[in-house]
Amino acid sequence: MTARTARGLATTTLAAALIASAAACSAPGGGGAAAGDRAADSVVVGIANEPETLSPLLGYGKDGNSKIFDGLLTHDAGMALRPALAAALPEVSPDGLTYTYRLRQGVKFSDGRPFTAKDVVFTYRTILDPKTNNPSRSELDALARVEAKGDDTVVFTLKYPYAPFAERTVLPIAPEHVAGRQDVNTGAFTTRPVGTGPYVLTAWSKGEKLSFKANPGYWGGEPAVKKFTMAVIKDDDVRATRLRAGELDGAILPPNLAKGFAGERGRTTYAAKSFDYRNVTLPSHHAVTGDTAVRRALDLAVDRKVMVDRILEGAGKPAYGPVPTDSPWFAAGTERPHDPATARRILDAAGWKPGPDGIRTRDGVRASFPLWYLSGDKLRQEHALAYASDAKKIGIEIKTEAGTWEAIEPRMKQEAVLAGGGSPADPDFDQYLLLDSAAAGQGFNNMAWYANPAVDKALEQGRRSGDHATRKAAYDTVQRELVKNPGYTFLTHIDHLYVMGDRWGKLTTQVEPHDHGLASGPWWNIESWKPAP
Repeated sequence: MTARTARGLATTTLAAALIASAAACSAPGGGGAAAGDRAADSVVVGIANEPETLSPLLGYGKDGNSKIFDGLLTHDAGMALRPALAAALPEVSPDGLTYTYRLRQGVKFSDGRPFTAKDVVFTYRTILDPKTNNPSRSELDALARVEAKGDDTVVFTLKYPYAPFAERTVLPIAPEHVAGRQDVNTGAFTTRPVGTGPYVLTAWSKGEKLSFKANPGYWGGEPAVKKFTMAVIKDDDVRATRLRAGELDGAILPPNLAKGFAGERGRTTYAAKSFDYRNVTLPSHHAVTGDTAVRRALDLAVDRKVMVDRILEGAGKPAYGPVPTDSPWFAAGTERPHDPATARRILDAAGWKPGPDGIRTRDGVRASFPLWYLSGDKLRQEHALAYASDAKKIGIEIKTEAGTWEAIEPRMKQEAVLAGGGSPADPDFDQYLLLDSAAAGQGFNNMAWYANPAVDKALEQGRRSGDHATRKAAYDTVQRELVKNPGYTFLTHIDHLYVMGDRWGKLTTQVEPHDHGLASGPWWNIESWKPAP
């Protein structure tokens, strides 16, 4: 037994003991003793990850629903766009190149200063500035210019008809009078933001929690939940333990841990449909993962159905690309069978021959590579282990390693990662930063350094056309190219599971992106909650 294995067993044993102890000590009714100590208008939830920044200028809240800020538009429960800082949906010119927004009147930032069109212009121009460290800048590639027409009107002019542009305007608006007087990348605004949203940040203890209070001047009315805390608990087992002990009102949990709360009085489990996928990056710069034959073989070797049944316990579906199979954008016929026999034939034909231990080699190169996953994330760990097991059956050795993102990120160019992504808003959001060759090396964009000219061309066609049929054909091309040369092995699309106490009544969820817990979950509309009667 290695030291690492011993530490892992010790951690698992300790976590199990903590869960058992908490289960024995918590009060019945789903709240636990600690829950009764919290104020009636206070909510504490457990999340798995925290943001790197709280500045929308650097990418925070770009998909909307950030609580501190508002965008011009927002999403309702069915993910339809509705006005937020805008008074109405935009007026779009017949050629699709001009979007005009009339702004809501009387809105103020949490410091009391008025919100105007100048703040909108400042936000978008700052994000487009190459000096701003926003890895999602290319999402606004279609934008040629943004102009204020007085204090209450903003006009966006596009370079080309970009069909989902209105979806991009859920992006939070920053105050020019605060953020414009600081270094955009390092100023205090990145950790002490000021916005127009329903909540105001009161404290951020990195690695521990984010604390918010209700904004009494919120244009939508002061929320009934006066204090909202997001406890950052990266380890799934510990999050479940703290929920069981009553320290949390709710939490996001993997299926195997959520199952332990099923049927418990005073708690409800919510399953949110999502575009969230888990995949394995296959870096182009590695001698093994960069080989197309290896990529194709792994795509066929993986048993996605078993992953859904055993790891997700049915809370999800097989993934064959970034688009879920039940989406109208999915390209029919791109499903891949579980076919290890064909996978072996592909490797044989490519010159990867089994060695004495069953692991293949070619030209002295062993078919072996590391696969990293995020420490404490049980779903990623279980996906990684299952993937490695399936790979071994066709003669490919995968060594799984756990680490923090700080440890993983410097290795991404050469080493595989159990990653995730997905956005329900539009296929451009799902695919461009994931697959475009120009995005490689930009933070967590195109982590596999995938480069396929046919895909690059189709991605541009998809984002530059306003015609639905043209866009559908383009994204079908992308998905079919991924069958021929998959730079990633897509494994599953995951339903997000949340366990919540019932004191705020019956809650709802939205269709969620990959990023969950911060802006998603049953607390997506916490500003609208009312105490249960």
